[in-house]
Amino acid sequence: MSVETTTESAPAPKKGTNILLGLTLLGLLLFLWLLLGLSTNAFWTPGNISNLLRQGAMTAILAVGQTFVIITAGIDLSVGAIVGFTSVIVAWLLQAGVPLWASIILTLLMGVAIGTFHGFGIVRMGLPPFIITLATLTSLRGIGLLITNGSTISINHEGFTNFSRTDFLGVPSLFWMVILVAIPAFVFLHLSRFGRYLFAVGSNSEAARLSGVNVNRTIYLAYILSATCAAFVGLLLASRIGIGNATQAEGWELQAIASSVIGGTSLFGAVGSVHGPLLGAFILATINNGANLLNVNSFWQRIITGLLIIVIVYFDQLRRRGSR
Repeated sequence: MSVETTTESAPAPKKGTNILLGLTLLGLLLFLWLLLGLSTNAFWTPGNISNLLRQGAMTAILAVGQTFVIITAGIDLSVGAIVGFTSVIVAWLLQAGVPLWASIILTLLMGVAIGTFHGFGIVRMGLPPFIITLATLTSLRGIGLLITNGSTISINHEGFTNFSRTDFLGVPSLFWMVILVAIPAFVFLHLSRFGRYLFAVGSNSEAARLSGVNVNRTIYLAYILSATCAAFVGLLLASRIGIGNATQAEGWELQAIASSVIGGTSLFGAVGSVHGPLLGAFILATINNGANLLNVNSFWQRIITGLLIIVIVYFDQLRRRGSR
């Protein structure tokens, strides 16, 4: 028996569905903003809106990187640890007198190296994504603490630390970094053949291989993009807090996964977008911000996030069953 192969790429996800979901999420975000604006006088103040945009920006970038991985039916539990670790790396480089531009490039290359290691563990060693990224999560925290001797590294470069505190055209610089990441991410995922390969691998990796897709390279690429996004967030966090601290960003991997799932990315793979996780991140940031303004116990924020994930994954399962 022979297997007939084809060189045709897997079809891109339905644009109508993505647009409808995006509009629904945008409507939910606007509803939350309107509700909080009516519930508290502090929400619409320039200082609070600026703080909200800064809070959501870093989670949004992490969520975009996480989405690339989840679309391939994988998971990256290490992104929070990468953020903390790379904040230490850039602080250490700057303290050692390395020029700012070189420190930034070397830190981003560290993200590329970590993503490559994840791809190697999955493709060559046959380890599940959950295991290899969980191991990296633990290891990077330990390595960062060894480098800092359990302490922090101060950053005295004013040009670097001032960046996160400035605005451009009345919008925080950190939010502009979201746009800087989102535009090429959208082009890559929705308008390039490599983006279609991610969906094909997540749908059926063996069918993708028979269709001519280099599955191994696609997996490497997804994890490299995720880790590089996390390293970029590490730079932004170090700029914002002015220190390198290996224990920072603890739990951010769960925020990134939650933002991606709330944004419509399926944990079963092959379904996702760029705009959805961005909106999901700012929905979570709005819930957290509103809870703080209304003096709601912070534990409720976690409960609400968990319930949102349960509901969305449940309806995703119903959708998958209905499409069979």
